Amino acid sequence: MRNIKLLMTLALALVCGVSSAQKAKNGWFSLFNGKDLKDWDIKINGHQLNDNNGNTFRVQNGNLAVSYENYDEFKEQYGHIFHKRKFSAYLLVMEYRFTGDQVKGGPGWATRNSGAMIHSQAANTMGVNQDFPISIEMQLLGGLGNGNRTTANLCTPGTNVVMNNKLITAHCVNSTSKTYNGDVWVHAEVLVLGDSIVKHIVEKDTVLVYEKPQIGGGNVSGHNPALMQNGKLLSEGYIALQSESHPVEYRKVEVFDLAPFMKDKKKLAQKIKELQQRK
Repeated sequence: MRNIKLLMTLALALVCGVSSAQKAKNGWFSLFNGKDLKDWDIKINGHQLNDNNGNTFRVQNGNLAVSYENYDEFKEQYGHIFHKRKFSAYLLVMEYRFTGDQVKGGPGWATRNSGAMIHSQAANTMGVNQDFPISIEMQLLGGLGNGNRTTANLCTPGTNVVMNNKLITAHCVNSTSKTYNGDVWVHAEVLVLGDSIVKHIVEKDTVLVYEKPQIGGGNVSGHNPALMQNGKLLSEGYIALQSESHPVEYRKVEVFDLAPFMKDKKKLAQKIKELQQRK
């Protein structure tokens, strides 16, 4: 009887071990588990680390949601929720949608506006009154029903990038994406290869490409000046999602880790091709 129990225990351990190995081999990491925010840090302008003022960031109907139902007015309380794991080379996959109305006091430009920050500074290095983390932002915009408004644009709080061998110091650069009006779900991806190439992808279309993300420029305040090392290339950092005064939801936030392929260009190219061809 003891031997049977021992064999059953060993078999169960072997199955679990194989399952874990397969998950690791697969390379995908689901940053949001659909249940809670235990693997995330929250930093909202004017508040201490992990003070989730007004329950801004929450799990709602299985989605990671940004809500302002407990706000009387926005008062420039820009917020960010950071996943605790640092990444360097990866494919970030998100499915998001804007909902409802902008909170009172939100700036006009922030209507149906949010973003995903990549290569970001850590949440615990932000100042209490810092508005945005030093990072590269994939700006997510919803259409306003009155003309073109692209999504997956580039914005650069405390950073610059290079395009066509030229340093770009403009704060925002528009992508070539379509406009997505209404409360529709949009599939967006960011391919990040360390401090080299970054690609913004919407519904399988590459809509923006740049390289050499680096510290520099303005458009960030309340930060520690020692972190503003102009010209320093950003090869790694944290992933964060914004709260910029308009409700938004994410039903998928996943990462495929490409770091293991970075030393072999042939394998890296093959893996990227496989990821692009997936359904």
